[in-house]
Amino acid sequence: MKKNIVSAARLATAGISGLAFVAIIGSGTAQAAPRDCAVERDLFGASAICRPDGGSNYVLRVECLGLYANGPFPLYAVGPYHTLSYPFTPSGDRVTAGCTGAGPGILAVATNAYVEVYQR
Repeated sequence: MKKNIVSAARLATAGISGLAFVAIIGSGTAQAAPRDCAVERDLFGASAICRPDGGSNYVLRVECLGLYANGPFPLYAVGPYHTLSYPFTPSGDRVTAGCTGAGPGILAVATNAYVEVYQR
């Protein structure tokens, strides 16, 4: 039994280390589509600043990898998922979205982020 617990702990540590490595390598600033938007990504989320363009609605999509809520509490899953910001009309203000905060015990890192046109 002790051997199984030690093996599980080693596997979890390796997985978390790998997620952190992927997130750190992929961090940075990127130009996003639609034009005139700049996206800044960090380890656990991203933010975007878009200049006014006449009224289009956008949403910031953050792709995440890690532990997330998958159905009613207490069901969890491990793997890729995405979060969205609220739809916004560009005004030059910063909009943010993150991989954490979607439930208790969520542990995930941001792997990609971009702005897309919001369609209902």
